[in-house]
Amino acid sequence: MNGTSTIVIAGLGSKEAVLLSRCLHQHYSVYVATNAVDVVELLDKHPVDLLLCQHVEHSFDAINILYKARTSHPEVIRLIAGDLNKENKQKAVNEAAVYQFISNDWTVIQVELLVNRALENKELSYRHRHLSRELKMTEKALIRHQHKELIDVKSTRFEQLIFSSPNMATLCNLAKKAAATELPILIQGETGTGKELMARGIHFNSKRNDRPLLVHNCGGMSDDLLHSELFGHKRGAFTGAISDRMGLFPAADGGTVFLDEISDVSPTFQVSLLRFLQEGEVKPLGSDQIIKCDVRIIAACNQPLDVLISKGKFRQDLFYRLNGFQLNIPPLRKRTSDIEVLTNFLAQKFSAEFNRSIRGISPDLIDKFTLYSWPGNVRELENEIKRMIAMTDNGNFLTEEHLSPHIASLKPTVKSKNPLIELNGQTLKDKVAELEELLIREALGRLRWNQSKTAAELGLSRVGLSNKIKRYSIGDNSPVA
Repeated sequence: MNGTSTIVIAGLGSKEAVLLSRCLHQHYSVYVATNAVDVVELLDKHPVDLLLCQHVEHSFDAINILYKARTSHPEVIRLIAGDLNKENKQKAVNEAAVYQFISNDWTVIQVELLVNRALENKELSYRHRHLSRELKMTEKALIRHQHKELIDVKSTRFEQLIFSSPNMATLCNLAKKAAATELPILIQGETGTGKELMARGIHFNSKRNDRPLLVHNCGGMSDDLLHSELFGHKRGAFTGAISDRMGLFPAADGGTVFLDEISDVSPTFQVSLLRFLQEGEVKPLGSDQIIKCDVRIIAACNQPLDVLISKGKFRQDLFYRLNGFQLNIPPLRKRTSDIEVLTNFLAQKFSAEFNRSIRGISPDLIDKFTLYSWPGNVRELENEIKRMIAMTDNGNFLTEEHLSPHIASLKPTVKSKNPLIELNGQTLKDKVAELEELLIREALGRLRWNQSKTAAELGLSRVGLSNKIKRYSIGDNSPVA
């Protein structure tokens, strides 16, 4: 497991440096720096947890080095050794924000003890921040849940999910029914569609809403690190495990754990997760104790698991365990009627956050938004609105003026109230063919001739779309009706 803490020591004599690094190297990755330049290079190159410098008057200015480290790498714990007068001590505290002073007559045992305690406190601070953040989000959601009369309940929101489209209304009604059960839930949808918001809505509409909801992204994590984060570990279970860590499953006992990017979990860890879902038991790394956990799992992925199962990348039995209820969130391009309500909601939200006064949104802007395919979904829409608000003067409307170039360049299609009126075909077959050509041209133009996206949107295969393009002689520069 890549959990070893990294330490840099600097300013020590060669004998002391060798002695101390040899001792600390038993438990940590240790690097020795001989000058300030080496310290900067090591901080930039490695994920350093602790920097220990010995101050030597007129020779090695540890205070200045620690001050620069505080600015460039504030997360690094800073220790200082050496004979410091009162003025230098005050400077070390005020400017370098050192964690601890070490006397000049230090011993290896003293330093090792201080380093252990400093890193333990860092670990505790990390856990405290993590749990505090979740607690604040839980408190806000509970307050919102207890004061429903203050929330617009016109079937256009599910907790923090905003919508007006029929397909999202149907999905959220299903989610409410799923929330009332104890079954695990699998949420599938493209990146940025709001899978975590859906999970939070389910939790806060469930019987577990008085217990914690803990969130973890499984993407890009090793098996050992995932095991430590979810099941926990005991002190000394591996190099760098300087304190016990309670995993998310025991910490969320009685509540809910949302596992995002579940499709990235390795086949080996899938076995461990399957066992937990079957038995409700966890075994922390380095421990013989079995801990019972009553946790509801909500899992999410941005690619269909059935495809991964067919490729042998995901266990079918784990899929069945996770798939008590399956909720498929449609991409924003499949629910364009949500764009206007989302734009209004997000504009109000971010203008308040940025302390800006926005008078409203121009209809032409909404028209442009509905032309765009939004590959990044609601998250991309959020970023676009944030950018526009930042560029719009107080008291003005949000208009096309500050749109991103790739959206501003989109050309609206000419639509009639009844497209059949303008079809020239004589027979029904001719009219259907003409309408099919019209729809294909419109989709290709709107999606900038991305044939994969166009085929997916129209429910065609790539080959099927290609054949129709040839049949109707549609070229890249053909006009869009």
